[in-house]
Amino acid sequence: MRIHLLLIALIYSFMELPAQDLLPKREFRAAWVATVANIDYPRQGTPNAIAHQEQWKKLLEQYKSMGLNAVIVQVRPAADALYPSDLAPWSRYLTGKQGSAPEPMYDPLKFMIDESHKMGFEFHAWFNPYRATVDLDTISLAPNHAFRLHRNWMVRYGTRFYFNPALPQVRQHVVDVVTEVVEKYDVDAIHFDDYFYPYKIQGEDFPDSLDYYRYGSRFSSIEDWRRSNVDSLIERVHTRIRDIKPHVQFGISPFGVWRNKDKDPTGSNTRAGATCYDDLYADILKWLRLGWIDYVIPQLYWNIGFPPADHATLLNWWSTRSFERNLYIGHAAYKVQNNPEAAWSDPNETPRQIQLNRRNPVSKGSAYFSSRSLIDNRLGLRDSLAVYYQMPALLPIPPDATLKAPEAPRLGWTYYKKRSGEVKLRWRFAKADKAAPPAYYVVYRFYSTKIGNLEDPEEILHITPFFEKKKRFSYTDQPGATGNNYTYTVTAVNRQHIESRPAKARTIKTPRLNQTSDYILP
Repeated sequence: MRIHLLLIALIYSFMELPAQDLLPKREFRAAWVATVANIDYPRQGTPNAIAHQEQWKKLLEQYKSMGLNAVIVQVRPAADALYPSDLAPWSRYLTGKQGSAPEPMYDPLKFMIDESHKMGFEFHAWFNPYRATVDLDTISLAPNHAFRLHRNWMVRYGTRFYFNPALPQVRQHVVDVVTEVVEKYDVDAIHFDDYFYPYKIQGEDFPDSLDYYRYGSRFSSIEDWRRSNVDSLIERVHTRIRDIKPHVQFGISPFGVWRNKDKDPTGSNTRAGATCYDDLYADILKWLRLGWIDYVIPQLYWNIGFPPADHATLLNWWSTRSFERNLYIGHAAYKVQNNPEAAWSDPNETPRQIQLNRRNPVSKGSAYFSSRSLIDNRLGLRDSLAVYYQMPALLPIPPDATLKAPEAPRLGWTYYKKRSGEVKLRWRFAKADKAAPPAYYVVYRFYSTKIGNLEDPEEILHITPFFEKKKRFSYTDQPGATGNNYTYTVTAVNRQHIESRPAKARTIKTPRLNQTSDYILP
């Protein structure tokens, strides 16, 4: 305990602490959880189901201690799956051998989602739509891997095989893969990262010239045709998700530079060697403008002041081009104490990025790549997040939210127990919400005789787990002071994070030390 307190003291001594007026009530705080090559989870490929489950629960506990509220989990790393699928084999990163099921048999994705919701996390299912293999070893691929079933869908580029983005049947397959997960699982979002057409390899052309001859006659260049192929996929995935479950979001984390200014006056003042538009054929601005995605997390994996691609410059650039979609910022946790740039050996680099982000009126949160770097606590990064995220936060409302706000909960008896100094609140959801109960609740406590500012995150006492299937709820507070007034209220929040009006408030005055009886406030 003494060592822990000393570490916290050191953090406060050397960190640039967040200004109180920058604390947001709503903020996306996520970790990317990479499963490819067992980067983050599980620690090693093993069929042992108990090991998977214990590792996942421990990870969630660690994320909770940092103040995170969302996880972006790679559920389909290389045309294989961390769930029982009709369209892909079991992932070797889960069980050690592609095609082998966990033992005893269970559904890892359902387990991860349920546990995440119990702990108050959104679950974003992360897909790599076009990566088919991570190497050229095709002998170890399972019989039901797409490479074996649809060899004509594949192209070799560098040391990997990819689904060919040119083929209509490939795009339909990706839509089917997403459909399977959205229909079967209670995910909060579908997430694609920056891998569309693969990053270019010097001296090697992507082998699609014959496909361009077959499918691209109406395009003036092969580059425009490639972008159209990716556009088609994104639009179809967006439409399919909306048709199945409109509350499920669709988000993308593109490479941090759309285009350099020397190629396009709309581009950023950067000199990046690769860009979304020119190298990965991902016209992310078009997708934002047309509303095909709900959020964007540009991977701004450069430090503040980095000349070719300055983090602050790119944050401002993206914030003026998000087209009213939710903007979150991707931070390079993996570079902390692991990069030749001197800034990444400064424990204040990531905190400064968080401060910049919070000062920006458009950006609504952060995501960190990847989980392992946070858990390792390089340069105290994990402890820094615990300080910046010490206050709980609701998640941002999606831009196309259609659900109406829940009714105010019914806050019932409020008990005060003198011996323990506890206040116990009890409430239930409104009768009008019986058919579609709220997703979670927010408990507020004010140091006064009336409800104060509900937009002040410091007044939030507790956020309940997501999607609890209960009629009655309770929370026990320990004010720890005597002779003070405390006013409590509760709000209900739906799947799209829209908050109800507050319940009728309950005010108590904690008794003086010589008062011994418990009392109940009706």
